Amino acid sequence: MKHLLKILFVAIIVKPVILIILGLNIQGRKKLPLKGPAIIAANHNSHLDTLVMFSLYPLSKVHKLRPVAAADYFLANPVIAWFSLNVVGIIPLSRTGSVRDDLFKDCHKALDNGDILLIFPEGTRGEPEKTSKLKKGLYYLCKDRTDTKIIPVMTHGLGRALPRGEALFVPFNCDVVIGDELPEFDNSKQLVGLLTENYSRLLKSCLTYKET
Repeated sequence: MKHLLKILFVAIIVKPVILIILGLNIQGRKKLPLKGPAIIAANHNSHLDTLVMFSLYPLSKVHKLRPVAAADYFLANPVIAWFSLNVVGIIPLSRTGSVRDDLFKDCHKALDNGDILLIFPEGTRGEPEKTSKLKKGLYYLCKDRTDTKIIPVMTHGLGRALPRGEALFVPFNCDVVIGDELPEFDNSKQLVGLLTENYSRLLKSCLTYKET
C-alpha cells in the first residue's frame, strides 16, 4: 500500500510540478543508481530537493528511493508524520545524540533491502545557493559497508524557487548535476574532502551558476 501511495504521489503531483512548472537542467542522469544498496549524497537548500530527486526516477523504481530526514521535524505533527512515513517513505533519524548503532539501524535495514538512501550531508537546509559545512554522519553510516556506493549530486536554484520558511515556490530554471561514484575513503576527513571537491566541480557545470 505504501508503494502505491508513493507512486501515485510522484506520478500525479511531483512529476508534473517539478518537470513542467519548475523546469530542470539535468546532467548525468544515467549515473543515478536504480538499485541499492546505494546512497545519493546531495546538497540541501530547499524542501524541493527531495521532490526533484523523486522526479528523476521512473515510477517503477521510485519506491526504492528513501530520504533520510530529521525525526524531530517530520514526526512532530501527526498529519505530517503520517504523510512523511507512508507516502514519502522517509527514514526518520534522531538528531538528539542517540547511540550510533541505534541511530543508523533503520538506514542499514533499508540498504540491506536494496534501497537507495537520499542523504543531505549538510544535515539541514542552509542559505539559498550556499553549501554549508558538511557533517561526518555519512561516514559513520557507510564506513563498514563496502557494498554501498555513494553518488554525489549538486542542485542549484532550488533555494530561490522555494526558500526556507516559504510555503509557495516561484518557478525558476534550476540545475541538477549527478556526479560519478565516489572512490574509496579511509576516514571521515577524506570523505568530507571528496564530497566538497565533487560539489565544487559539479556546481561549475550548473547552467544557472555564475561565479562571483
